[in-house]
Amino acid sequence: MSAGFGGPWPWILLAGYGLALVVVAPSSRDAGGFFEGKDRGGRPPTLAYLAGSMFIAWIFAKSVTNAANLGATFGLPGAVAYATYWLSIPIGGLVIVGLRRRHGATSLAGWLTGRYGRGAAVTFLLAILIRLYNEVWSNSTVVGTYFGPKGSTPYFVGALAFTLLTLAYTLKGGLRTSIWTDALQAGVFGVFLTLVLGLAVPHATGGRLDRVITSGSWTLAGGVDLILVALLQSFSYPFHDPILTDRGFLADPRTTVKAFLIAGGLGALAITLFGTVGVTAFLSGTVIHDDAPRAVAAAVGTGVLVMVNVVMLNSAASAVDSAFSATAKAVTVDVAGLWGAPRRRLAVGRWAMAAAAILGNLPLLVGAHILEATTISGTMVLGLAPAFVLGLFLEAPPLSFHLAFWTGIAAGLVELLGLLPRALAIGRGTYAVLLGVNAWGLLLATALFLLPVLWRRMRGGAAV
Repeated sequence: MSAGFGGPWPWILLAGYGLALVVVAPSSRDAGGFFEGKDRGGRPPTLAYLAGSMFIAWIFAKSVTNAANLGATFGLPGAVAYATYWLSIPIGGLVIVGLRRRHGATSLAGWLTGRYGRGAAVTFLLAILIRLYNEVWSNSTVVGTYFGPKGSTPYFVGALAFTLLTLAYTLKGGLRTSIWTDALQAGVFGVFLTLVLGLAVPHATGGRLDRVITSGSWTLAGGVDLILVALLQSFSYPFHDPILTDRGFLADPRTTVKAFLIAGGLGALAITLFGTVGVTAFLSGTVIHDDAPRAVAAAVGTGVLVMVNVVMLNSAASAVDSAFSATAKAVTVDVAGLWGAPRRRLAVGRWAMAAAAILGNLPLLVGAHILEATTISGTMVLGLAPAFVLGLFLEAPPLSFHLAFWTGIAAGLVELLGLLPRALAIGRGTYAVLLGVNAWGLLLATALFLLPVLWRRMRGGAAV
């Protein structure tokens, strides 16, 4: 398997894995199972299923690749930087349960409609549909690289075949299928992560695991700037990810809080551990372009490369099947609910999934970079932090939401187009500009969110 490509193994794994899930995945015959993840007895997911589902659904193929790439670039601080995003899970869970208890929320879109008006909900739903669109292509891209170099025929065929097989089993039962297969995928991930770490890391470090722990520099230039970016984005990032937030309304509040805390802790640990695969490349001085796991595994041997392939395939499938089920719910329930009582038709949900599979792979043709799916979208939605976190306690007018939200969009465009003055960057590291955009952008979005609240209070409660 020269340079990590070629040979029958990727195709055998894809066919065996995908077809097995098509056969064993449960189906749903009613809306409760398809859109709410209930079993055939009408019961919501248990703590174990809910925590396991959130844990593995957030271990995207792009996530483990990004963590390893950052580990290869910065050492251990790079791996920790990406793991910091997993603070989003407990933060998001606590806010969602707060919305349920204090305001009786049954969905984020429904709460936004009641709090800030239909226009806010429409804007929000557009943002999450873009997020789901990103999840499809960014994970398919990672899978495709195990079949051939980017842009090659095997790369495209492998990525598209993976998407279609994932779609096939998710069509059977929607969210119930996604949660059920997540439990299986969490177990597979745990086994193969242990095998990869047990073989690749000692091989690359000569048994000196202390070198991994002491690798890198805990400075802004050494990757701490990205840690701070992830910390700031964790207060907004979770709310535009229905893969996470949909699961916040399935079980009772007490079970939900426990599930979010468990999933966040286990996810951060798993991402940090997988990031150490990239740290071995950092220690050896190996130049990594954009796929540290494959490069490190190929250097160790075919067996480890096959194991990494399993990890990536498994992680990508858990993320993409969750994206498909979330798309079905967003289109059929949330969007339809804006104009009256939603008619939760399974057929409409399945057509929405098929559309996501087709449209979601278009960026493969232009070679988009997978880290962009996290950092750019995370910046653009930073205005959701005051809208949800402060909105939990403050009664704010619709103008507050829009001022905060569109400030976030503007911040994302400033980052994307490189328009931030250098004087506003924070530090001199790789992510100095990104940190500056997020820090100043979040501060401005929060101030603008509060401005109409303060103005209304000064005017004696007049509507704004």
